[in-house]
Amino acid sequence: MNFGFTEEQEFLRSTAREFLQNEAPIAKVRALMDTETGFDPDLWKKMAELGWLGMLIPEQYGGAELGFVDLVVVLEEMGRSLLPSPFFGTLQGIVGLLEAGSDTQKKEILSAVAAGERILTFAITEESGREDADDLQTAAKSDGGGYRLSGTKLFVPFAEVADTLIVAARTGDVGEAGISLFLVNRGAPGVEVIPLESMDQTRRIAEVRFDNAPGELLGRENAGWSIWEAVRKASLVVLAAEAVGGSEKVLEDSVAYAKERIQFGKPIGVNQAIKHKCADMLIEVESSKSITYYAAWALEEGIEEAPLAASMAKAYTSDAYRHASSENIQIHGGVGFTWEYDCHLYFKRAKAIEVTYGSPTDHRENVARLLNL
Repeated sequence: MNFGFTEEQEFLRSTAREFLQNEAPIAKVRALMDTETGFDPDLWKKMAELGWLGMLIPEQYGGAELGFVDLVVVLEEMGRSLLPSPFFGTLQGIVGLLEAGSDTQKKEILSAVAAGERILTFAITEESGREDADDLQTAAKSDGGGYRLSGTKLFVPFAEVADTLIVAARTGDVGEAGISLFLVNRGAPGVEVIPLESMDQTRRIAEVRFDNAPGELLGRENAGWSIWEAVRKASLVVLAAEAVGGSEKVLEDSVAYAKERIQFGKPIGVNQAIKHKCADMLIEVESSKSITYYAAWALEEGIEEAPLAASMAKAYTSDAYRHASSENIQIHGGVGFTWEYDCHLYFKRAKAIEVTYGSPTDHRENVARLLNL
């Protein structure tokens, strides 16, 4: 394993940062928070033109066929800028289709995704708030030529703008063996999307109700859980990479403010307490990078430790981002709690990442289980 990024990857990072600074500065992020959909379709098209939407998609379907490590470089920059977009849900859909989609499904959907003409999202969580197979009550029944879905999904990212939802539903007995995945068009009869209020206004979520809605099977019937596990593993690394970018940005903001804020005639950064806060944040940021890059590499290479590395990355980076964003508020003092400063935006994104697909405690328990402890 090469622990350094290639020249091409560093160029990708610099161009991604420049693009997001120009096209999605924090002023625009705040403006998008007040819009109905929470994202900019024109920006989405520009991301497609840069090849970001097709990074994991094979060339035969119009993508760039790059690896997960390349993707992490861009994801860090998205986390750094708090980019409001349906990129997370679309990536989940891409992984699911690559894992189990038919050639026809891949040609139709992935080609459109790479061109910026179709948005995807993944719907699995239900009333329990967890992604355990036994908690999934949404049911799918065969109607001869297809399937009909009935049930409710919660916290579906950017469901209001997604063209296609990948939905986990029960087709068999209890447990993992009875779960299948389905492609459902948002505009299909029987599909109702209800926006939910979220603490993180830069990432919209929704409740989606299915009432005898038509669905197309993805993969084999009753074999959906293994597909979801692949999607979940990738999702954890995606969230970790976003957390790394956000953590690094709040560290930079904290250091900059500590140097410029004058109190009693001196910058507050000369105080030992402030220095220690920034030093602790730096350690957490660098450690977050290490575990996230390893998890991305393990996922890309398909090594046996990939599930373990993904859980470790999610647990550590979630804690680190929450702590760094909290300390950023403390270092800024009273103004850190105000709407005009950006500290709270990063803290909210950190909290959202922390609870998505398992808390740090959940993932530490998973790590212990995977280590047979």
